[in-house]
Amino acid sequence: MKHVKTYHSKVLDTEKGPLTIEGPLTSEELSNYEFHPDLNAFRPGPKQFEAIKSIADFEEGRLIIARHENTIAGYVTYLHPDPLERWSEFQMEDLIELGAIEVIPDFRGARVGSHLLRVAMMDEFMENYIIISTEYYWHWDLKGTGLSIWNYRKVMEKMMAAGGLKPAPTDDPEIVSHPANCLMVRIGENVPQSSVEKFDRLRFLNRHKQRTQGR
Repeated sequence: MKHVKTYHSKVLDTEKGPLTIEGPLTSEELSNYEFHPDLNAFRPGPKQFEAIKSIADFEEGRLIIARHENTIAGYVTYLHPDPLERWSEFQMEDLIELGAIEVIPDFRGARVGSHLLRVAMMDEFMENYIIISTEYYWHWDLKGTGLSIWNYRKVMEKMMAAGGLKPAPTDDPEIVSHPANCLMVRIGENVPQSSVEKFDRLRFLNRHKQRTQGR
């Protein structure tokens, strides 16, 4: 499968000034900007910047940023699932994962996350993918936002809906370990039925394996 990426952008007006939402960008293009130190939810800022630059250059990797002047204030990544995760079990070329989304505290409340997802979906090639996002409550910034688990889940669902992702059932052990965790899914218009069926088996992989072993 040839992965095609088409650049799109929009300007979002906020109380802190305009944000340019743009991408997908290459690592070379990202190197022209500063990476805000508050983008450190996953690892220290400089290391995270190197990590997302490497994702940007994956064949299927997509990096959309929110930029305030010359500083990256938010981003979202898309890439194939980690080889160690169950979601890579069938090595589906048309399955990609929303790997990370992060926005600095200064711009929270301006729906930057939703706009990052909308700009990502402006690329028509995204209709060729099944897009997933695995949401675990222990990754959520409950302390920084002051939200309860369930209110955070509502905010997260609303943000993901901006990119067309909706909750979907699964028997993944980590997701079912807590009722607030969930799998979010968007199936593109051009995804063949064979891939949808394969993904359905993937969502209920434990059940599928039990049936196979029982034969």
